[in-house]
Amino acid sequence: MSDLLHRPTLALGQRPKVLEVSRVAKVFNGNVTALRDMSLTVNEGDFISLLGPSGCGKSTALRLIAGLSNPTTGRILWQGGQGRDDLGVVFQEPTLMPWATVAENVWLPFRLRGKTYPQVRGEVEEALSLVGLSGFLNAYPRELSGGMKMRVSIARALVTNPRLILMDEPFAALDEITRHKLNTDLLALKANIGCTVIFVTHSVFESVFLSDRIVVMAARPGRVIEEVQITAPYPRDEAFRTSADYAAHCQVTSRALHAAMGEAA
Repeated sequence: MSDLLHRPTLALGQRPKVLEVSRVAKVFNGNVTALRDMSLTVNEGDFISLLGPSGCGKSTALRLIAGLSNPTTGRILWQGGQGRDDLGVVFQEPTLMPWATVAENVWLPFRLRGKTYPQVRGEVEEALSLVGLSGFLNAYPRELSGGMKMRVSIARALVTNPRLILMDEPFAALDEITRHKLNTDLLALKANIGCTVIFVTHSVFESVFLSDRIVVMAARPGRVIEEVQITAPYPRDEAFRTSADYAAHCQVTSRALHAAMGEAA
């Protein structure tokens, strides 16, 4: 068995730092400022949502943390040594290989590290079990629904037991029922494996349901306006969505987003 399960969960004040984004800016083509003076501390076990309108730099920030691009100014400091070799990424689209089975798609991160499938069969099967796809190892992407494809993508991101998982609007293209189900399943998965997540979304409702911290961003240039703490305890389920606590947190977050967009609260 891998170390996916039973990673210890620490109290908020005891969580070690995973990374620190320090006054980061990103300028494209010499004059388009996609991100300005962004600072963010990520601690082990955090679920942080980056919330804001299109063009506010959410995905740019994720790409910088993933090492797919470099900051123009500022620094991204990893703690504990492993850094970008110890993260998983889930994109807006599942980006599965259509010619490969579900199991082969999840094996890919290990394959890129030189490990054969028999060497990591247990880890692959465990990851698929965690996302509810134990019976689909030999299926092909064309045989799966949109939600199932995204589950495969999540399994692929977590199969190597990364310290940090980056998720760039992974449920945006799904219908509301499937999206709600995957939100609930994602929190259950996080509780099982104790991972740290940075999650990009446009949705106030999704960010409040999932997060313990919401980083509200404004566009032109992309920048952090406010950080909202979601104090509702985990676990959260469908009953939380209809609670007064959820509604109150959504109101606070919505006001922060409207302020970030230059609108009246």
